Amino acid sequence: MTTSPESTSNDPVVNLQGIGLKFMSYHDSHPSLKRALINLVLRRQPPATDKAFWALRDINLTIRQGERVALIGTNGAGKSTLLKVMARIYEPTEGQMEIRGRIAPMIEMGAGFHPELTGQRNIMLNGALMGMKAATMREKSPAIWDWTGLSDFAELPLKYYSSGMFQRLAFAIATEIEPEILLVDESLNAGDASFVEKAKARILNVFDKAKAVVVVSHDLGLVRELCDRTIWLKKGRIIADGPTPEILDQYCAEVHGTATAA
Repeated sequence: MTTSPESTSNDPVVNLQGIGLKFMSYHDSHPSLKRALINLVLRRQPPATDKAFWALRDINLTIRQGERVALIGTNGAGKSTLLKVMARIYEPTEGQMEIRGRIAPMIEMGAGFHPELTGQRNIMLNGALMGMKAATMREKSPAIWDWTGLSDFAELPLKYYSSGMFQRLAFAIATEIEPEILLVDESLNAGDASFVEKAKARILNVFDKAKAVVVVSHDLGLVRELCDRTIWLKKGRIIADGPTPEILDQYCAEVHGTATAA
């Protein structure tokens, strides 16, 4: 895997060649004493305690600057897993990956938060985790608090935030960083209607600034609205890749039995 800092307008910003990701599933790794004694008396081998399975296989994917790409598929298809490979959360088992540009992953937002720290200190912590300088995050803090409307709670430990406050702060931090490659996993599908509408407007602004955007969503209306290219995954493999209307029609015909996407 390599990372290159610069790219021209026609160069790939994400290039995956033959990517595969294998997980190990462990079963009954701590058998009971009774079972162990029976196996010993009967001279029986204990059952296998692990099993390998491929979450992704033979992924060949190139994303160029300016593309807005959606990953779709049923649950377990490998969409979020592929996004985490691009974000370097998972290291591929096989294949080559090249990323050109700074990645901003909006995946499990707030995962790096510390409940005992204040909201402001969590802003600084998240900035550091994304490779941002402390001075830069201090400059961005007023805009983050202004968007969330939570400035009165800036010095309150995060453990006292409601789930809605937590979500607003996490989203504001993630979208205040100007990414070159934006990875989004269902970030707009949670929260009340007012938050969703406000978040859509903010993320569209981020979309315009990013070199490339990759979105995982079950909301096909959102995919049609935001993405010009869609990739359909099934059982960890890419089975279709093309213009969004065309791929959504194919997907809906198979999964929902309808000719067109809603």
